Amino acid sequence: MKTRDHAELDSEWQRKGATLSDKTAREEFGLTQDEIVQAIRAGKLRYREGSIYGNPWLRLLRREVAALVTKKHGADYLKDQQARTELARVNRELKRLNAQVAALEQRRAQLDAELGKRRQ
Repeated sequence: MKTRDHAELDSEWQRKGATLSDKTAREEFGLTQDEIVQAIRAGKLRYREGSIYGNPWLRLLRREVAALVTKKHGADYLKDQQARTELARVNRELKRLNAQVAALEQRRAQLDAELGKRRQ
């Protein structure tokens, strides 16, 4: 039978957004692969192994990665990294939406042209 702490930890591994890959940790938090491996070996990060199409990767707990970065670089660094990550996400979304708007405006112009021909 699992203890309550074990059950809570298991649920954390299952909760959406509570975990991230080692690649995402490098991108979002500015860590290197060596820093991640050293933290795992030091017991500061827990991990689970995953594999996609035969390619191995590490799954980490987001809160542990954030705590590691805060301890190593400070809270301001963590906030800056998170702001940069969100800014990149917002810029990607704006680019996608602008392309969608341009396509819709082009379609609207085509439909207006068709309707204009029929009115004449």
